Amino acid sequence: MNLKVKNALISVSDKQNLVLLLKTFKKFNINIISSGGTYTSIKKLGYQCTELSKYTGFKEMLDGRVKTLHPKIHAGILHDRQNKKHRNEMSKHKFPAIDLIVVNFYPFQKIVTNTKNSKQIIENIDIGGPTMVRAAAKNFKNVAIITSKNDYAFLIKEIVNLKGKTSLKFRELMSSKAFGLTAYYDSMIANWFNKKLNIDFPERKTIFGRKLQKLRYGENPHQKSSIYVSDYDDKELKFNQINGKELSYNNYNDLFASLEILSSLKKNSGTVIIKHANPCGVSENKKSLVSLKNAFASDPLSAFGGVVACNYKISKKIASEINKKFLEVILAKGFEKDSLEILKQKKNLRIIDISNFKLKNLTSTKSFDGSFMVQSKDSIIIDKKKLKCVTKLKPNKKELAEIQFAFNICKHVKSNAIVLCNNFSTIGIGAGQPSRLDSCKIAVQKAKQFQLSKIKNSIAASDAFFPFADGINTLIKAGVKTIIQPGGSIRDKEVINAANKAKVKMFFTGIRHFNH
Repeated sequence: MNLKVKNALISVSDKQNLVLLLKTFKKFNINIISSGGTYTSIKKLGYQCTELSKYTGFKEMLDGRVKTLHPKIHAGILHDRQNKKHRNEMSKHKFPAIDLIVVNFYPFQKIVTNTKNSKQIIENIDIGGPTMVRAAAKNFKNVAIITSKNDYAFLIKEIVNLKGKTSLKFRELMSSKAFGLTAYYDSMIANWFNKKLNIDFPERKTIFGRKLQKLRYGENPHQKSSIYVSDYDDKELKFNQINGKELSYNNYNDLFASLEILSSLKKNSGTVIIKHANPCGVSENKKSLVSLKNAFASDPLSAFGGVVACNYKISKKIASEINKKFLEVILAKGFEKDSLEILKQKKNLRIIDISNFKLKNLTSTKSFDGSFMVQSKDSIIIDKKKLKCVTKLKPNKKELAEIQFAFNICKHVKSNAIVLCNNFSTIGIGAGQPSRLDSCKIAVQKAKQFQLSKIKNSIAASDAFFPFADGINTLIKAGVKTIIQPGGSIRDKEVINAANKAKVKMFFTGIRHFNH
């Protein structure tokens, strides 16, 4: 049913594009009710408007906390125009109907981002706005609700096409958006309280997000997908895409995986190459170019069409090296001008500056059929001082540092995971196998294929314990001389004996790193 818009209430923190609405309202003789800054803005723009306190006959109080919370407002919004009893009650109190609500909320999101002042934050928790929005959204059969300036054009088109009216279809759609907004807004506030009180797993957990971008498709072309951000900062991802096509679902998935690893490489220039959410090459070196080359050397075949992430600035020389490869995405902490000229030769290459990126989310979520699990991130980096050497041979300081590196990379590989390293670079990665022995075989196979000369005296890391000695025997036979693993198997003694017999060093961490 199309309904005439006679009275509209406007209360907005963001006054941008307001004049577009006012022009249309004037054309169709729509009366405007407003208050505070919105009322002042409307008058300054030269349009007629009834001040809210004059409309209600009640002056706002408590420093503006009580303003729109009045029976004349909420009865005007909530009454059912088709209900005779409702119409009689409205007539008795001489309350007019309010047909359109245009509201956006106090900028809680912006305030929380810019200050830690709890008093200021609390005062920017909107009460009157969400109350009106919920009321109008509930009564969509009779009232239209607009909660975003992005929908002003849609509203104007509706009013113009229907000659001062709104359709039921339009009102229902706006109602859906309105309830989405109030849920998002309340979730932000709850999340702020949880962070303030250090509550990681509250009794009620709401996952909230604002749509950042609709993606071309999901993991496969037949799947639909969008990406959402779920923090206070509108630019939460802090990525600056300089070149290339839009990022796809798989691009984002690989990109996130690369940044997880990159954030843990802090000592030297770190390079991470990701393919299908698994690392195929990781390296740390004092020299950026060496780091890049070593990462590619780990598995150049798998690196084809991958995502490369660097915690250093890309120079002309490094850009020339990168351009020898076919890649989907390159991420780095800045790009020299000459380097961009080289990289942009490949017009589809997504070039992304992550100079302002900082990993901050401490939880991860997995969902299934309406339920979801939340866990803290696996952010532990093993302290090399706490490593337990369980074999007769003991390590030197350099070995301890590299053992730490290997175990850190291993936790980012899909389980079961085995990672072979030499000189702070991966040389073979076995990922995602139901059998740990198979992961050992794949890691060795990869190393023999691309890094044969580096297997001798290499380090092997395992994300979980070896249930039998067959896995470490495969590694030892290939040339591995140092093994790091959590330990904890009932056959630990058998595994240790095999290491001692082969004169191989073995370390227990007591920490498992499953990654499913």
